[in-house]
Amino acid sequence: MKFIHLTDTHFVPPGKRLYGLDPAVSLRAAVSDINAHHDDAEMVVITGDLTHWGEPEAFAHLADVLSGLTMPIQLLIGNHDARDTFRSHFPEQSADVNGYIQSVHDTTMGRFVFLDTVLAGTHAGHYTPDRCAWLADTLETADRDVFLFMHHPPFPVHLPALDDIGLQQATDFRDVVEPHRLKIRHLFFGHVHRPMAGSWIGIPVSTVRAMNHQTWFDMKAVSLQGSHEPPAYAIVKIDADAVVIHYHDFMYDGPKYAYRDSPWDDWSRRNPHP
Repeated sequence: MKFIHLTDTHFVPPGKRLYGLDPAVSLRAAVSDINAHHDDAEMVVITGDLTHWGEPEAFAHLADVLSGLTMPIQLLIGNHDARDTFRSHFPEQSADVNGYIQSVHDTTMGRFVFLDTVLAGTHAGHYTPDRCAWLADTLETADRDVFLFMHHPPFPVHLPALDDIGLQQATDFRDVVEPHRLKIRHLFFGHVHRPMAGSWIGIPVSTVRAMNHQTWFDMKAVSLQGSHEPPAYAIVKIDADAVVIHYHDFMYDGPKYAYRDSPWDDWSRRNPHP
């Protein structure tokens, strides 16, 4: 199967800008690019921070732009979102029995588990005991491969300002997940506004650049620094023995050329590619 992972759209009301940018511009471009080149995707997953301040007008604006996608959409919330406002604008998105935006979706290649790591009033991630109980039961009863999706990463990313607002109950979360790690094929997250990949307790993990603004890479900075590095989305291909993730800078507008027929008279002509 194929699905699309994008994150941190940070929508604001129509006509407003955020850090000098209009979040709708990049998301409209992403929607157009996904429809044109990946209409065979099974779904699009957005891992939180859908809006920047959680206003109803921002959620309505987001819903309008996302309506252009030709495939199903799964939305997670992030620390910039308001849960109740989200539910009023996206009532089709499932919640668990406690009202958290958590759900399970069975796909052709495994069970997708979508988590809610939001606690109102803080940007830090929280996974409370009732949520841990829901996840423990979900993993215990899963008889297929599992793919986890969440906003806050459950481990340090070694960018101090982001680690300060990471998942606060990381040990509790690990205690729930680790007994089932062999059935979890990948964990996708958002929040950090940077491309990142690795593994955690043996589980492969990844995220992608955000849709509007990025976090500048500085492993010593104690406060968050932003940048206008370009947005990207990820194309995820899953088969029985591999998970392959391509990061696509869909707004790149520079030259494209065939290696074997470079338009420049340079060193590439010494030994042309076949």
